[in-house]
Amino acid sequence: MAGERSRESEAFAFGSYEGEGPRYRGTTSYSEYIPMRDGVRLAADVTLPRNLPAGARIPALLSLTRYWRAIELRVPFRWFLKPTALDPDFRDLIPFFTSRGYAMVSVDVRGTGASFGTWAYPWAPDSVEDTREVLDWIVAQPWSDGRVGSHGISYLGTTAELAAVVGHPALVAAMPMFNHPDPYTDIAFPGGILNRRFIEAWGRMDETLDRNEVPAEFGFLGRLVARGVAPVGGAAGRDVLAAAVQEHRANGSVGAMVQEIECRDDVPPGSDVSLDSVAVHRYQEALAASQAVVCGWGSWMDAGTADAAIRRFLTFDNARCAVVGAWDHGGRFNASPFRTSDKPPNPPLRGQWAEMLRFFDAYLKDEDNDARGEKALYYYTMGEERWKKTPVWPPEGTRYECWYLGEERALLPQVPRAEDGSDSYAVNYRASSGLQNRWWEMSALYRESVTYGNRAVAGRRLLTYTSPPLRDAVEISGYPVLTLYLASSASDVAIYAYLEDVDEEGRATYVTEGQLRPVHRRMPSEASPYDVQVPYRSFRRQDMEPLAPGEVMELAFGLHPTSVLIRRGHRLRLSIAGHDEGTFPRIPARGTPVLTVERNAERASRLELPTRLRGS
Repeated sequence: MAGERSRESEAFAFGSYEGEGPRYRGTTSYSEYIPMRDGVRLAADVTLPRNLPAGARIPALLSLTRYWRAIELRVPFRWFLKPTALDPDFRDLIPFFTSRGYAMVSVDVRGTGASFGTWAYPWAPDSVEDTREVLDWIVAQPWSDGRVGSHGISYLGTTAELAAVVGHPALVAAMPMFNHPDPYTDIAFPGGILNRRFIEAWGRMDETLDRNEVPAEFGFLGRLVARGVAPVGGAAGRDVLAAAVQEHRANGSVGAMVQEIECRDDVPPGSDVSLDSVAVHRYQEALAASQAVVCGWGSWMDAGTADAAIRRFLTFDNARCAVVGAWDHGGRFNASPFRTSDKPPNPPLRGQWAEMLRFFDAYLKDEDNDARGEKALYYYTMGEERWKKTPVWPPEGTRYECWYLGEERALLPQVPRAEDGSDSYAVNYRASSGLQNRWWEMSALYRESVTYGNRAVAGRRLLTYTSPPLRDAVEISGYPVLTLYLASSASDVAIYAYLEDVDEEGRATYVTEGQLRPVHRRMPSEASPYDVQVPYRSFRRQDMEPLAPGEVMELAFGLHPTSVLIRRGHRLRLSIAGHDEGTFPRIPARGTPVLTVERNAERASRLELPTRLRGS
């Protein structure tokens, strides 16, 4: 992994695109059912620019949602408010694009919202195939110019990405945002450890939506205002809606599914589906052959979405751009730990929509803008709070530097010389990264951002190694890799590693993290389906292997990618834990394992950081 790249990445004014500006004022909309090949009908809303000239043809932006395409409002709120999508932060997204000459189409995927059918599990093949007929329907509309772009956040981001699988000629561009194309590692089981808190909450919310009840996540006001999903055709369509909701009683439960598995290829009892079955990479060949241009978005502070965006960018030729910022899940709030959480996101939502517009203008309207140039990854450096642009990852000019675990809990640039040396740590099961961490993707629904606060106190429950003050500022952009020579007193444990910035006053700021359940340590013979820059694990049942208590193993794993500026005079801190209370389950369920980390000449535990010196 050693090596150097020679050129600097470019600064970029992200969020500044204006295009031709608004051309239309106001909107007009209609809803219809779209019949599928098996008789299932999908609920669709179409919003057009008001006063679109007769005979005018415009491109469409399509979202396929599992979370209600629109809400029916209660009386009296429906008299003066417009029905909106589930998330009020995005109520202005539709008029933003219709005013610039786009049609907006939103569809409830089968088995959800006002659509008929059943939803067995996420992104099922019949739901993916529905996209073909939805695209057929769009291009048959009298306003359509035959070109469509797909977009969406989270679950909708994956439906946007999978829209390219069907190979429909109308789909010209796709923008999956903050999604989890490999749901096992990206959100459900990072490092092979169940993200229990989020998965259970997500499952409960889905089940509530499927009963056409307003989830608690809407808050008091949301439940006061919202009646349920909007029927097709307005209030007159409520009987039809009731029939559709009745069919949803046969829907599957993602919460129940995930509780029954450990490995990516495990199949729950009574099912024939694993988490690997719903991963985007099962469609690898179809995606590579697609003519649709893809731009994926993620965040350094949002589960595994940054890794997902970068993997896609590195793997597929048609992934022409990627965007990685410092936001919560969906980009509503600032999540850079070097700015207070009450600061606006950089850029705000309107600026993010401007960059969406840049991409779709380029490929749906043939605008000659920056989006049509060479492949580019737009990334935000935390601490510096600045957007940049690079054609490669890690950015050119990056060197991997080793920091070794040393005596007296030091993190040093020199290889240890001592023949012996180790530290023992009894796992503290009160150790926690908090309840507003990167793995809690419900935060925006509760109007909260990702927040870690000062980690100085949390570090008292962890095994920490701290560097001397840095003589020069250092930019870390890429994937850190941790190699531990580790022994455990138990046959099954979890390892969490946190990279932190410690300032002159001793405040410890979270930067990134990685985790691994060491029973998944075996390096598989199979290649990764993606271009990856960290040690690859299959997380398959055949590669699972219990630990031999007391036996030292070499454990190398990647931390989540990051871009951060560490100031001169600050120190690096590596913190190691065996639990993250409130987010992940206790491993093992009973007992208190002791972890022993070797740090000597023969077994030099180390942290490799992708760095660029930045002077003062």
